[in-house]
Amino acid sequence: RGVAAVISPWNFPLAICCGMTVAALVTGNTVVVKPAEQTPGIARIMCDILWEAGAPRDVLHFCPAPGETTGAALVRDPRVAVIAFTGSKAVGLDIIKAAGLTPEEQPHVKKVVCEMGGKNAVIIDSSADLDEAVLGVRHSAFGFQGQKCSACSRVIVVDPEGEDGPAMQTFVRRFVEASRALVLGDPLSPGTDVGPVIDAEAAAKIRRYVEVGGRESKLELSLAVPEGLEAKVGKPFVGPHIFSTVREGHAIWRDEIFGPVVAIMHAPSFEAALQLANASPYKLTGGVFSHMPSHLEKAKREFRVGNLYLNRGITGALVARQPFGGFGMSGVGSKAGGAD
Repeated sequence: RGVAAVISPWNFPLAICCGMTVAALVTGNTVVVKPAEQTPGIARIMCDILWEAGAPRDVLHFCPAPGETTGAALVRDPRVAVIAFTGSKAVGLDIIKAAGLTPEEQPHVKKVVCEMGGKNAVIIDSSADLDEAVLGVRHSAFGFQGQKCSACSRVIVVDPEGEDGPAMQTFVRRFVEASRALVLGDPLSPGTDVGPVIDAEAAAKIRRYVEVGGRESKLELSLAVPEGLEAKVGKPFVGPHIFSTVREGHAIWRDEIFGPVVAIMHAPSFEAALQLANASPYKLTGGVFSHMPSHLEKAKREFRVGNLYLNRGITGALVARQPFGGFGMSGVGSKAGGAD
């Protein structure tokens, strides 16, 4: 196609950057790598390895710089033919809009592969195995501090007896106690479950949503950060937070927070739970814990997400086996790890 601009994220600073870069190279394109400004170091090491392996320097270019300036310029340059981006919805939509403009000197229509995040839901059916469900949701929500576009940030518990019913209350209690056992610490320590968030700006955003969530709904868990930990590690920490009695209009139910924050909502039936799950404009990953074959089949037909997981966590798609990418506001273009 021509010149490919690879604009990669900080949360998988090698895996996603490498996947997009080598995919462009092996299909015969030249590549400009513009990594996230938070994580240029590992992208530079990747380029050094590729150059050493034989990738010509005039074919693979390393271009660390801010996204607001250099990234925006690359997207709008008429010489760029392909844009591969992973990041926020706001930036992704801006890229798609900019790529649609075709000045007279541009001899092609730009191809955009764009993955823009998620607000992913897990449905806990009334027949679910709670041993599996609690651990699956905990790992999906708080692994990597929730800083994955595939992370679980919404949980929908089916209980025909209402919000105060036994299924709802049992799941909330067990999920809270299991999450309370997580260890916040130095990510270099093997005993650590929860490390820091990426930077102070991200921490401030997450804390704002926690404050709003506390006003709108019921705070079930706020895991404290051990004293002195931030100074020792040199990065900001936000402990896991769990909220219940959440409603559809609440900010923590609606917005992508990109941190360790989980909103729990009640549904009177499995059909109602599916409607709640599908109501989000984001449609990246989703999950169902259920022992009802008819409900699993219904989820396969009607749960509108790019990657649907049944009776397991909703993160960790296997490359080349489970191509990864979303519908709706979660992205356009080919799926990562697939034939394209």
